[in-house]
Amino acid sequence: MEKGQVVSCDSEVMGGTLVFSGTRVPVHTLVDYLEAGHSLDDFLDGFSSVSRDQASAYLETML
Repeated sequence: MEKGQVVSCDSEVMGGTLVFSGTRVPVHTLVDYLEAGHSLDDFLDGFSSVSRDQASAYLETML
């Protein structure tokens, strides 16, 4: 998955907050979920506009 398909930053979307591409879901929401002890599946259940591939690709960049 290419970087542009994973996340985007646009001043017209969520005030320039880094979001998962094609959504209005900030990437920090995923981090917050995981830090709180929730699973990736919990996050994906709550934010169905984010694909598993997007979330996994983003997490790989954090390692």
